[in-house]
Order: sequence, then structure tokens, then C-alpha cells
Amino acid sequence: MRRGRQEWQAPDVARRAWTRAERRVVLRGFFGRATIAIEPLIVALFFALLPVGLLLRRQEIALLSAPIFGLAAIAFLAYAVALMVPAVRALFETFAPIYVVDGYIRYRTSPKAPEYFVAVLSADGKTLGEWPLHEWPRSIGKRELWPVLVEFSRYGGVHKIDGRPTGVLPAEIAPFGVGIARDAERRASPFR
Repeated sequence: MRRGRQEWQAPDVARRAWTRAERRVVLRGFFGRATIAIEPLIVALFFALLPVGLLLRRQEIALLSAPIFGLAAIAFLAYAVALMVPAVRALFETFAPIYVVDGYIRYRTSPKAPEYFVAVLSADGKTLGEWPLHEWPRSIGKRELWPVLVEFSRYGGVHKIDGRPTGVLPAEIAPFGVGIARDAERRASPFR
């Protein structure tokens, strides 16, 4: 990954800051994920405090149940953290620039099919970044290399191709991310 970061720091790669609208989309997704993660966090707190309450009331079962409740508290806390890690990382990435390159997009299949990848290449063919895809985009046919003006970020991947959004970062998101699944179906990316 270090090699890729050095290439992205090259002076021939233009950068721009995130717009307020783009950052708002990520913030809404972050707060939506936080509203989901609050439940396992509350349950973890409950399971952590339950043995303490039993011990303070001098219940005999406290010593037997404390390890069980402790493990449950750790499991729910781990689940809450796992829910928040991608959202926190995406939020921190909004402080990194979005790169703009007049170069190429390359789609490829790995030898271990069916794994697909999309890469951004500079004008001289140097790979600036590569990200996995869930499926081969039907809209491109069999062609693998395209000359384009592309906007991308390290974490998010390809944001725009020739000024058209790829669906990685939607133009708008509902508060707390409510209804994202329906919005994704309604506003499907033309690059899929």
C-alpha cells in the first residue's frame, strides 16, 4: 500500500477538497450507523453492569454469572465497534483530498474468477489505485481500458467517471441513512 500512496502523492495528480454536500452525505451515513450501533452498546453496558449489581446485592449467583455476562458484554461491545469502524474511517477520509486524473480506467478479472477489479491509471499508464468490484459492469461490455477524467479517493474508490457519479458516493442521502436500500435501487449507477 505504501507504493500506491507514494504514487498518489505524485505532483502530476490533481487534488480537490471534499465539497460540503459530499461531506454531508458521509456525515449522514456516519450518524445513521451510530444510531444502529447504539443498541449493542447499550446492551453491552447492561451486561457489564448486571454482575456489578448482583455483587452489590450480595447474590450468590453473581460469581457464577459474572463471566457469562462479561463475555456477552464484550461480544456486544465488539459488535458495536465493528459497526462503527467503516463509518469512522469514511468520515476521516473526508479530510483527505479527492484526486482528479485525466487518465484511464481499467477493469480486470483476477485469475481466481469471479473476482473483478477497477483501477485508475495515470496518463502514462501508472496504476494509482485499484479496488474490488462485486460484479463485472454490464454497461461496459468486454472492453477493459477506457480513457476518462476520473475522480477517486483512497478509501472510497472511483467517485466520478467523466463527471458522472459511479454510485460510490450518492449525491444525497436521507437523514440517518433511512431508506438507503430503496434509494440505491431507484438511483442505480449507469456504470453497473
